[in-house]
Amino acid sequence: MAYKFNFDLSRLSKSFFEDVVKFAERKKVHKKVGNISRCLVEKFKVHKITGLPVSDALTVVEDLVDVYVNSLSQREAFVKTKKRALFLPHCSRKFMDSRCKAKFDPEMSSYHCAHCSPDCLINKATKLGEEKGYDVYILPGGSCVRKIINQNKYGGIVGVACCEELKLGQSILSSVNINHQIVPLIKNGCSNTRFSLESLEKVL
Repeated sequence: MAYKFNFDLSRLSKSFFEDVVKFAERKKVHKKVGNISRCLVEKFKVHKITGLPVSDALTVVEDLVDVYVNSLSQREAFVKTKKRALFLPHCSRKFMDSRCKAKFDPEMSSYHCAHCSPDCLINKATKLGEEKGYDVYILPGGSCVRKIINQNKYGGIVGVACCEELKLGQSILSSVNINHQIVPLIKNGCSNTRFSLESLEKVL
């Protein structure tokens, strides 16, 4: 599951993301997600800054609000969990070819970071997760989640991905009652995707 278009939200102000979370924290937000998303798109000129058609900008913002609503509803329970894992997107690696020394584990359908590039976003995120006691997996897609959780008993999962993949992951984790938190990509695509390391640190 992936968007049929690319987006880059990195040029949007920090207050945009703060507002998304603020709206997501409101009760009964699901009844008016469309109105909230349109308000955010217009207020922060999302379509103009990103170059997306208004309909695509609305889709991205609606999905952001949706995954945050789901994530925030689980925050209290997540904080109480002990054994946790961090799922990172392989498309955020600095290199998508042999220059990346990450080892692929077919048993788990995930990569393990070899820490080969100090400025690689995945390297930094992996170190952050490991320092905080997380098992870290670098995934090709959300469909790999089920294989990992079937072989490990995790109480909590933090997932980093585009909203389409996050929604898939949230559905899988909710079906087996695993509490989770999310960090959405701010730039999607097949490579050079981006997420906020600061946001990840807060969630962890």
